[in-house]
Amino acid sequence: MSSPSAHASPTVRPRRGTSRRKAVSLAALSLALVAAGSPPPEPLGIGDRLFPHLGNPGYDVSAYDISLTYRGDNRKPLDAVTVIDARPTRLLDRVNLDFSHGTVKSVLVNGEPARFASAEEDLVVTPEVPVAPGGPLRITVRHTSDPRTPKEGEGAGGWVRTADGLAMANQADAAHRVFPCNDHPSDKARFTFRVTAPRELTAVANGLQVGRPRTAGTDTTWTYKGAHPMATELAQVTIGDSAVPRRTGPHGLPLRDVVPAKDRDVLEPWLKKTPDHIAWMEGKVGRYPFETYGVLVGEAKTGFELETQTLSLFERHLFTDTRYPQWYVDSVLVHELAHQWFGDSVTPRTWSDLWLNEGHATWYEALFAQEHGDHPMEKRMRAAYTESDRWRAAGGPPAAPGAPSPGQKISIFRPVVYDGSALVLYALREEIGEAAFGRLERSWVSHHRDSTATTADFTRLASGIAGRDLTAFFHGWLYAKRTPPMPGHPDWKTGKETAGAKGSTAAKNPPAEKSGGPAAF
Repeated sequence: MSSPSAHASPTVRPRRGTSRRKAVSLAALSLALVAAGSPPPEPLGIGDRLFPHLGNPGYDVSAYDISLTYRGDNRKPLDAVTVIDARPTRLLDRVNLDFSHGTVKSVLVNGEPARFASAEEDLVVTPEVPVAPGGPLRITVRHTSDPRTPKEGEGAGGWVRTADGLAMANQADAAHRVFPCNDHPSDKARFTFRVTAPRELTAVANGLQVGRPRTAGTDTTWTYKGAHPMATELAQVTIGDSAVPRRTGPHGLPLRDVVPAKDRDVLEPWLKKTPDHIAWMEGKVGRYPFETYGVLVGEAKTGFELETQTLSLFERHLFTDTRYPQWYVDSVLVHELAHQWFGDSVTPRTWSDLWLNEGHATWYEALFAQEHGDHPMEKRMRAAYTESDRWRAAGGPPAAPGAPSPGQKISIFRPVVYDGSALVLYALREEIGEAAFGRLERSWVSHHRDSTATTADFTRLASGIAGRDLTAFFHGWLYAKRTPPMPGHPDWKTGKETAGAKGSTAAKNPPAEKSGGPAAF
């Protein structure tokens, strides 16, 4: 994600994060009540340090099949059916799902009606017969999905209302405000989307289109299926008056963009850059990891860009505001593209591992700016080093970030996880050498492709490639309150050592990740 920030002026936007509060609106209350004598439903979580209530224990999801019906008004709830296939890892007399901001109409477990109730932001399902470990578990939820802004105290994120329809922005904890799920990046699954909308609109989702759209009366239904597992936060469905330009990328990779139909010609100079951007990234870290890619341009104010899998979300303003220089827009595009390797294909197992996403995306954003313009990496990293102690004091060290502020979704996406984490990678390259660093990057995305990984995994791999134990090095750079000395640059000083110095370049021009002018996530 590119860092969040206002698009009012071409300054890089702040990063974003998420807060979590639960409130599911359930229909048919009598059916939702737990049988007399049973303990009341309670919210569960897997204990993530930053989002302890996200995710649910007792099962692993293998697939989601989500059907959405949009009536043409982005102020009204969509009708939806979410089918979840999972593998129980223990005996389950109840199954918790993350879900809020929608009305549940019915739930089936393995084809049989089940009781359901809400507990904060959990949907608690009680099957008639407990589900055995290792056995089949298919949960079918009929519900609505509400694109209206949640009320205060109900959390934020999920659907984004655009000028002509809808898009999704689920990072970090908002997928469950769109559909029932196990809303934690550690549980990746395959996704299928079936989207029905008025025939004059176009729907696009993650992955590739399956077959031709089917039109019946005034509605058309599109089906999309992803070929690779995906975290819930990376789901994307967009509906609107859209053009879908298509082209071919490296080694025949099919590319498709989704843009407002009226802006197709205006945006084409940016869209046609994607094949070269992909080729550049492949030259750094290896083959693009998915079946397709594209740029989704939404006419909406989000304050960030977002790396939704195979279809990254960007604000229209990034491309149409001429105050953003070309090099900056290019670097934001590369930032979100880099996330397809770092964050999407290789996904953080916990939210404390976020630095592995944002640090790498910021790294390649900055490297692209260096190689394609007069923006030296060393200058940017020295500026970041000056700010690093202040960033750590404000948001925690890179691999132990502070908890999100109450009610402020964007608050975990702080400078320390962008330039502050790219600074860790710069120090690592200085420590082990450019050749070893390049091998590490390629090995990382290859070894953990389509999976999840942790900071400890990165430390072990780096140590193996360097041929020596780097545990102490990473401890200082990732967990210490103060920034360690920069290898090879004894003259670099932190802000505390240069009291009175004005803010750094990095501080004034935050990483473009979830968008440069617009914050890139």
